[in-house]
Amino acid sequence: MQAATPLDDVRAARPYLLARSPLRYVARRVASILVLATIDIGGLILGLFLALALRAAVVDPHPVLWGLLWDQETNWLAFLILLQALVFWQARLYAVREVREGAGRVVPSVFLVAALALAFAVGTGQHFTTFGLYVASALFVSALIALLRACYEALTEWMLRVAGVRRHAVLVGQGDQRAHLRQTLGSSRGGIDYVFVDEVDPGPEVEAALARTPLDELIVADSGLDEERLLEIVEAAHRRAVKVRVAPRTTQLLVERGEYIPGQAVPLFELRPPIFAGAEWAVKRTFDVAVALLILVVGMPVWIVIALAIKLGSRGPVLYADPRVGLAEREFSMLKFRTMVAGAAGQQQALESANEASGALFKIRHDPRVTAVGGMLRRFSLDELPNLINVLRGQMSLVGPRPLPLRDSKLLDDWHRRRYNVLPGVTGLWQVAGRSDLTFDDLVRLDFYYLENWSIWLDISILVRTPLAVLRRRGAY
Repeated sequence: MQAATPLDDVRAARPYLLARSPLRYVARRVASILVLATIDIGGLILGLFLALALRAAVVDPHPVLWGLLWDQETNWLAFLILLQALVFWQARLYAVREVREGAGRVVPSVFLVAALALAFAVGTGQHFTTFGLYVASALFVSALIALLRACYEALTEWMLRVAGVRRHAVLVGQGDQRAHLRQTLGSSRGGIDYVFVDEVDPGPEVEAALARTPLDELIVADSGLDEERLLEIVEAAHRRAVKVRVAPRTTQLLVERGEYIPGQAVPLFELRPPIFAGAEWAVKRTFDVAVALLILVVGMPVWIVIALAIKLGSRGPVLYADPRVGLAEREFSMLKFRTMVAGAAGQQQALESANEASGALFKIRHDPRVTAVGGMLRRFSLDELPNLINVLRGQMSLVGPRPLPLRDSKLLDDWHRRRYNVLPGVTGLWQVAGRSDLTFDDLVRLDFYYLENWSIWLDISILVRTPLAVLRRRGAY
């Protein structure tokens, strides 16, 4: 990453396309978009071909005529390439790598392309023998593009590290705030490693740090920072062409969807409660029930194997009804595969001193109550599968804030309880953004972000990313 020189006032710079550094940036962006577009077109062509071959093999048992299949595909190919490019561009799948999403956005985008193509075919009176071709094509295309893009991201991330590309940053805030920022930011973002060249208080040291060394970013902890001082810091950074990233306060997350009320002498914003109602609720509930039923039916053999392993491994029931706090702070029984010895709940009080989690959480990395089979189930989060029954009962959603045990819920601060405005989830941003490695306040802030930014695409993205987070086994204990 090209760092700015100390005199690069962004308002006095040469026209964007004439500067050397922007030209290199534009060249890299164009190359990245072209490679991604080539990957997407390749996945589209191969996926369509596989779907046509599958239909030919199933509908007509005669030998497949590969040349004829290719002729069928090319009739629609140019239209589909253009349609896919437009949908992917709108979904920001060609954005810069640090904000570009993966399979969680690719899959719904491909299905949207299939739906638009089907609507166009019906509207123009095109003749086709089965709707199943569109579904099969979407499945093949989305799987291939997601796989090829994942390979591209892994390869380019490795190339960036080998080339020594780094993001130079300064952390601004009080001592404890800077330590928290360093911990939660991690060592990289978007495949580019951080180099924290300095950490300073939000005083005159900021301007001194900006003058000492070329920087890419200034990362500011906004908690308790005077508004006037924050504006001064932003001004000083922008005069040296340094980007400013602000870690928001919790209140800023809560007002993200504030709605402007016109016609007032003073600007007013109405803060609506983060609940799912009307069409949003109908879409989310329909999606929950359909996906939960599909997973239950397809995964039934796995359930039977797990049940047998639990019964053979230790005495006690297969399922465990864990009291949890759900919507509107009402208690319900969350179903899980039993992973501990019988009577484990009665032993928790004696283990409080060994708790390794902060805030309103109870976690022990090597909990003595966990059975051998239970340890394996927990490692891959298979013990959570019976949560799907709670989804069908209307007590949980597939995605949402994780429901807390009664013990943990009693320790919540008042500002934490906003998370109870929606159904708890089988998975959520906790599971895909660090899991148990984050502090409890950080986890609650993730809940707030989810509530304020919900969309069905965000749910799909979290569901797709959850198995990857489980396989990495970060913070899962």
